[in-house]
Amino acid sequence: MTALTSPKTYAGLAAFHAVDAVACAIPLAPIKKTLDDVGLPENIRPVLPVVKGAAAVGLISVTWFPALARLTTAMLTLYFALAVGAHIRAGDKPVKALPAASFLALFAAMTVTGPERR
Repeated sequence: MTALTSPKTYAGLAAFHAVDAVACAIPLAPIKKTLDDVGLPENIRPVLPVVKGAAAVGLISVTWFPALARLTTAMLTLYFALAVGAHIRAGDKPVKALPAASFLALFAAMTVTGPERR
């Protein structure tokens, strides 16, 4: 077992995405500013908490439905690829895109390795 395949990693990331879904639903000021900076239209923003909530459910399902968890990591790879692209398009400094790029790398690696097999 590695950190990438551990159910604890999936659970931790599920908790993160659940909290992030709430933060996006509010939205917290730093999140709103980032979305403004990358030019995400207002009519798309209500979708973000739903996507992040669904990601949390997909990640936490790793014990019962490992294939769903792996599909979730693949979809999160796409999500964060789009996020990195939005930062690049907006002309952000690399440091502002670093969190999205880090999650992109993490979820891509998790998709390749898949969850721990029982």
